[in-house]
Amino acid sequence: MKPETAADPVCTEPLPSSALGGPVSHAVSRVARLHRMVAGKLLRGAGLYPGQEFVMMHLWDAGPVRQSELIKAVELDPSTVTKMLQRLEQAGHVRRCPDPGDRRAVLVEATEESCELHSSVEEAWANLEEHTLAGLDPDERRELIRLLGRVEENLCVQTADCPRQPDRTSSTRSTSAAEL
Repeated sequence: MKPETAADPVCTEPLPSSALGGPVSHAVSRVARLHRMVAGKLLRGAGLYPGQEFVMMHLWDAGPVRQSELIKAVELDPSTVTKMLQRLEQAGHVRRCPDPGDRRAVLVEATEESCELHSSVEEAWANLEEHTLAGLDPDERRELIRLLGRVEENLCVQTADCPRQPDRTSSTRSTSAAEL
């Protein structure tokens, strides 16, 4: 068994021949998959599945919203969000009711019981951040945030349903960079 080096990470397999034209895309896909797996392990302790925390984060910050607005905000398939809301409602974290302004619409809100979950999600995300960025110094972390922001902008242009929020990426960058 050969020793691990910086150029030979433990979890990296050789690039498949069909991905030779896209080594960065292949790496991003692998990193995203692993990030989601680690997030899932950390969130499991709070009783959440990956993705449900985004629903809760939006509800904690925005207050009651129409289900259709929530679906747009979390950028997930409507059936996926509906299933998430069913599970979160059964766990007592959200409440759904008819919108008094439009009985055809449904309002979704975080319950008071979800306050304990809020701190568990914050802790899970802080742990995820440390696991993800371990070994990177503050300058490298800021550069990574900057580069990922540019990658996100590039991909957003190629997406027909891309949310056109100019301050979205920059506010994410400045918030994250400030916390480094």
